[in-house]
Amino acid sequence: MYPDYQNTPLEEPIENSPKERPFLNFLIDVLETLILSVVLFFLINALSARIKVDGSSMEPTLHNGEFILVSKVGYKLGEPERGDVVVFDFPRNITQEYIKRVIGLPGEHIRVDGGQVYVDGQPVTEPYIQAAPMYQGDWDVPEGMIFVLGDNRNNSSDSHNWGMVPMENLVGKALFIYWPPEYWGSVNQASTVSASD
Repeated sequence: MYPDYQNTPLEEPIENSPKERPFLNFLIDVLETLILSVVLFFLINALSARIKVDGSSMEPTLHNGEFILVSKVGYKLGEPERGDVVVFDFPRNITQEYIKRVIGLPGEHIRVDGGQVYVDGQPVTEPYIQAAPMYQGDWDVPEGMIFVLGDNRNNSSDSHNWGMVPMENLVGKALFIYWPPEYWGSVNQASTVSASD
């Protein structure tokens, strides 16, 4: 007849629900987002670089002012291939980065004669060049080095002027043009280059 007060708890337990601590939950979300952003920033910078093209030496493939994404891991796992567009520290001033196309690999003989590039005596098909080179010469590529040329052959400071690029100077392989939007797309790679057999 009377309520049983002995078996009734005086207070209901208070649960700490997320709705009752909105500010603390907001701070935790912000902190998690910041930590994830910092981790992603360092991961992206460890694996890639963003480079601005300075000059016309790689036209028509790359244009002055374009921004490109460069993979830093490709040459840590493998060797460059003929036709790769690479970014490297300029051998005469390692504070400067250059971007050129790989033409000669270690142990190869490069000859430019009559507007044609030859690798080990075989002509190289180069649909990407601005115009045939007006210079000539012969170069042997030592081990641990590569021979690079700009696609705008007659307006490029490259291996035909100053020599080979040491492999350890390679920053990475140019992959993608991301700015300006009208040039957005893949950088012309090795599939366009072949030395005739």
